[in-house]
Amino acid sequence: MSGSVENSMITYRPHPPSSTPQGSAHPGNPQFNGHSTKHAIALGHKVAGGDRIGKTIIFAKNNNHAKFIAERFDASFSRYKGDFARLITHQIEGNQSLIDTFSIPERAPHIAISVDMLDTGIDVPEVVNLVFFKIVRSKTKFWQMIGRGTRLRPDLFAPGVAKKDFFVFDFCGNFEFFGQNPTTSEGSVSPSLTERIFKARVELVSQLDQRLGGTAGNDRAATDTAEDDATDGTHSEAGLRRDLARDLHARVRGMRLDNIVVRPHRRAVEYFVDPANWQTLTPEAADQLAHELAGLPSEVADDGEEAKRFDLMILRLQHDVVTSSARHFARVRADVQEIASALLEQTTIPAIRAELTLLDEVAADEWWQDVTLPMLERARRRIRNLVRLVPKARRTIIYTDFADQVDSVTELEFVGVSVGTDRERFREKVRAYLRAHEDHVALQKLRRNRQLTSADLGDLERMLAESGVGDKQDIDQARRAAEGLGLFIRSLVGLDRNAAREAFGEFLDSRTLNAAQLDFVNLIIGDLTANGVMKPERLYESPFTGVAPRGPETLFGSEDVDRIITILDSVRARATPKTDAA
Repeated sequence: MSGSVENSMITYRPHPPSSTPQGSAHPGNPQFNGHSTKHAIALGHKVAGGDRIGKTIIFAKNNNHAKFIAERFDASFSRYKGDFARLITHQIEGNQSLIDTFSIPERAPHIAISVDMLDTGIDVPEVVNLVFFKIVRSKTKFWQMIGRGTRLRPDLFAPGVAKKDFFVFDFCGNFEFFGQNPTTSEGSVSPSLTERIFKARVELVSQLDQRLGGTAGNDRAATDTAEDDATDGTHSEAGLRRDLARDLHARVRGMRLDNIVVRPHRRAVEYFVDPANWQTLTPEAADQLAHELAGLPSEVADDGEEAKRFDLMILRLQHDVVTSSARHFARVRADVQEIASALLEQTTIPAIRAELTLLDEVAADEWWQDVTLPMLERARRRIRNLVRLVPKARRTIIYTDFADQVDSVTELEFVGVSVGTDRERFREKVRAYLRAHEDHVALQKLRRNRQLTSADLGDLERMLAESGVGDKQDIDQARRAAEGLGLFIRSLVGLDRNAAREAFGEFLDSRTLNAAQLDFVNLIIGDLTANGVMKPERLYESPFTGVAPRGPETLFGSEDVDRIITILDSVRARATPKTDAA
């Protein structure tokens, strides 16, 4: 049953109502609890791209019953044995600490098996599943227990995807007892991120078998774990096929047959555990992998959600390349370029700086001309673990699974409308070009906060015009938007951190600042380092409001605030010769 966060109305029932208020099976029956837990895990709300059950509270009858549920969970889901599902009862030492940990979104336990302790009085907005393995006969208490799922939580399922409802699994006829007749729902059955990646890899292996004539798997064992840097997936399509098959085979090997979810698929698992059956994937084998094994749990450890979402994006691009299709290519390519561009704004992070050349290439357009499968695979492996470093404010990429639909086509001719350059693409082209010419004297002046002259500005304009990254119209438009060409270029190359700190040297040396004041000034220095210039109104926005919620006046006297603004204006003025400002 899913309940609306707004009004707590229940709309989901996993099983038909029983003929008696207690239900058709006693809540202490082993078979009842084992399979009922499996049912709740399978249909409950998932988070982390659908790969992990959301925060779940299981209401047990008594301590022995709670222990039994925990034992059945560990036996059925051995991969999660330990901290994933924990008893939280009055008899457990440190139970309050467990409750505190349960309230942390990314920390285990993710399933709390409780006897009375979590029925009322806790506020964990991430709770999206409630499982009733106990009979409740107090209507007040019952609705208090339901209330554990009614807390709002933005961005729970993905950036911009908030918690809108929650599921209630009532195995003991409580709703019938209280005369409720909720509308039923089928629960959360959409494929997880891991399942979608598994299916996409199977499809790509099958496509590569057709493209390579079935030779890729036979040149060397498809699941050979020996390292061969010269022939791996970043160098050849045959190497990519072997790497994909090896990863898929490892995931199948990790499907434990003692898991009650895996057990019904024993024959298929045992077949694909044999490396010989991965030499060439027949259409029948690929279909069986995608439809029977893709969604099964595996002991293979999962990476972070951001990395897996990036894997899926690259897989879609690889599918389009190998099939010469444009189904997803333009849209997904733009998303990948946006990620690379966002990472290029964080070059003070060593891991990102180490991949600066590749990120510059991916963010620009030239790299995508005649892009190959190994090129995409190399980008995937080197960028995937950096995606989590994209600033949260920039995480606006939408991940979709539907096919583009094209209806009737109508040709229209627009008169007097010229074709322009995408502003973001132009900025990234200029940024990449400037990085390659960072030793230019005028650029060094901008980076080191030295006064720019009209001659310097002329050199920069000629350099951009000769680079071919855009035409005069693009440069003029950028100049106007940034209120000066020097300011536009400074916003791309940033300010040297030592230069930013030097700008505040006198301010820091001439007064004694407390910890909060120092944090505030360091935030300004960091912003200047990343963006080159900073308008005073930024002082009243995030992240500065995290230190001074009502503005810098809450930390500094009026004279000090005026001095900070004067310093910011001074830094800005050094990138703006008088002729340019005019």
